[in-house]
Amino acid sequence: MSNVVIVGAGPTGLALACGLAAADVPVRIVEKHDEPATTSRALGLQPRGVEVLDRLGALADLPERSVRIARVVTHVDGRPMADLRVGQPTKLVKRPGLLMSQTEVEAALRQRLSALGVEVEWGKELLSVTRDASGVTLSFPGEQIRSAWVVGCDGAHSRVRKAAGIGFPGVAVIEDFLLADVQADLPVPSDTVSVWLRADSMLGAFPLPGDRLWRLMAPARRGGMGPGDEGVVSELTRQLRHHAGLDPSVVAKVLWSSRFRIHRRLASTYRRGHVLLAGDAAHIHSPFGGQGMNTGLGDAENLAWKLAMVARGAAPDSLLDTYEAERRPLAREVLASTSSLTRLVVGDTPVARAARDRLFVPLMNRPLVQRLIWEQSSQLKIHYRNGPLGSRLRDRWPFGVPQAGDRVPDMPCRRPDGSPTRLHAELGARWALLVPVPGEADGYLAVAERHLASATPLTPVTPSTALGGHVMLVRPDGHLAWRGDFTASLDAWLRTRLGTTTHHTPENHDT
Repeated sequence: MSNVVIVGAGPTGLALACGLAAADVPVRIVEKHDEPATTSRALGLQPRGVEVLDRLGALADLPERSVRIARVVTHVDGRPMADLRVGQPTKLVKRPGLLMSQTEVEAALRQRLSALGVEVEWGKELLSVTRDASGVTLSFPGEQIRSAWVVGCDGAHSRVRKAAGIGFPGVAVIEDFLLADVQADLPVPSDTVSVWLRADSMLGAFPLPGDRLWRLMAPARRGGMGPGDEGVVSELTRQLRHHAGLDPSVVAKVLWSSRFRIHRRLASTYRRGHVLLAGDAAHIHSPFGGQGMNTGLGDAENLAWKLAMVARGAAPDSLLDTYEAERRPLAREVLASTSSLTRLVVGDTPVARAARDRLFVPLMNRPLVQRLIWEQSSQLKIHYRNGPLGSRLRDRWPFGVPQAGDRVPDMPCRRPDGSPTRLHAELGARWALLVPVPGEADGYLAVAERHLASATPLTPVTPSTALGGHVMLVRPDGHLAWRGDFTASLDAWLRTRLGTTTHHTPENHDT
């Protein structure tokens, strides 16, 4: 009997499998297709997505192979009206996002998963899921698999979700949306995303890694389009002429094209017994804003450490309820924000178009607005303070001091032998206990093993003032779990929040 079976080998499923395998949880990941996808709709990693892959040990050389975007230039009626600088370091965002195909991200995750001893089982199409009090039985052609847990990462049409009887209410946002990856000679800098707006139509051009490769995207016109791939490409090249005055001959080659409907949908629950959902199986929304794949990666990282603790018997299965409590509200916010952005960009009413062209687009030239847009889209502002593992109102510390549920930024550290490391490099499948040493400028960092014990000491280079002078327990997903002064307080937190009292106190240090 497998501990966990993951259905779907996209970014979410692969990231979850990596997190579980790194925590020594027996896991199988199955995919109905016979081989990896060669095309994808998702494009790029936000800074938080980059952090997730870093903590999972799957970032590899993706930063070197990606396109670094410096600006997004928005044109209105053919004239450039806004130059939005992106990727600029701020107090919150220290590293840029990465623009690349989802297929490249999946390949990096598969490589990491293989190094952890797990391979994707291709060509396994799920037929049915039968639930009972102790687990699930999964049926495939010619095979049945018994598992304690199953996680549906199998996309918008998830069979796992349907088999569990979980609702997926929502509405269509755009009836027809077009994508094409092309080789083209566009008169646009290769570090620039270009957007053209005119009345109720828009066109976007995104540079891709490779020789003169671009992704073109636009809503389709109502009527007048030809069928199939030829119709998609013909419409996109028509819009190149309409918006940018470019002859269709600038497109030398079409690598891939797609036509689909954009929906906004949110699963009614993320868990039903021993069945869980993550990624597009739990939520789908507009691609505007580049939040989709990154939200799925966040689901995977949040679920991985919780499911690992439950699967190993280190915590009761009620811990899994905190997964939905923390992640579903964020998905609801993403659905709302991307839908609003889509309506704004497309300009579906005369009033919306006037507000877009005369107010919102010009505002994007202001430095403060640019910083707010960049930091919000980075997903680094995500926190879980209001969730069941976050700070309760009476427990909150003074303004500016990290609270339970806050993201803890990466920081440089040294191991006892003097070799360098980083906080986020020590997480992934482990917890970190940061303990300031009295009378010393630098603190003391202990990295807990998967069961919160047998720590390896590390010394952070960052001054202990950054820790607020208190012990900090950092979750495997980089969020603050607990902070305080006394071991008894940590015991109480572990008992009441995680249902366990197992923890580590650094050797020769009384917390």
